[in-house]
Amino acid sequence: MQIVILNDAAEVAAYGADIFSTQLQRKAESVLGLATGSTPVALYQELIRRNREGLVSFKDATTFNLDEYLGLHGSHPQSYRYFMDEQLFNHIDVDKDKTHVPPGDAKNPLTACQDYEARMAAAGGVDLQLLGIGRNGHIGFNEPSSGLTSRTRVKTLTRETIEDNARFFEEGEYQPHLSITMGIGTILDAKKVVLLATGENKAEAVHAMVEGPLTAACPASALQLHKDAVIVVDLKAASKLKDIEFYQHIEAENQKLQDYLASL
Repeated sequence: MQIVILNDAAEVAAYGADIFSTQLQRKAESVLGLATGSTPVALYQELIRRNREGLVSFKDATTFNLDEYLGLHGSHPQSYRYFMDEQLFNHIDVDKDKTHVPPGDAKNPLTACQDYEARMAAAGGVDLQLLGIGRNGHIGFNEPSSGLTSRTRVKTLTRETIEDNARFFEEGEYQPHLSITMGIGTILDAKKVVLLATGENKAEAVHAMVEGPLTAACPASALQLHKDAVIVVDLKAASKLKDIEFYQHIEAENQKLQDYLASL
């Protein structure tokens, strides 16, 4: 894992945007794995700005989202398809036909999961996967106890996740307790992973992910196995790491190495 500790959420978003911009500049037809939730919004706003200013283009890219609520049509205001359209796709030069979100209204969700895996494989696999992290360490909707080699599947949400997401639903509105999500094994197949975390409420999860054991109790700890995982956090989210200065030192030395290699 590459651990990048920055001052605040704005710096985290800008750093994440740099990674996505670099990926698209190197490979215009990149396959991007995207995420929903509050943390990616600032990143998406920065990417929208850069797209409007001609600094980055999505016109040749393909996207696959991590997850979707089971039982919600893509036009539902709380669906993740609706979220992605409103927060990103409607504001950039992406081809909507090449943006994929698991079908929450699938008649046969089990078959839909297999089809989603097949479409990712047919696209050549995910080049760059964006992740957030839940307070209980979940990535996508892979809740604690999820298999570390799991593939795209139907998953039951924990009470904690349901409570965390309840703020997005009106009182009395139907809130799904099931989802379709990429599995942990699916996520680990991505060539590069970048996870963003901000705020003190994510500090325990970040600590468990980075410094805890590899365990299904913290699904995000599976990223310890990935050969190119970048964990980008602000000081509040990093506050329970044991040696922040050590991680900052490693990142500074890594940056010197990258600058030297770029000069060759």
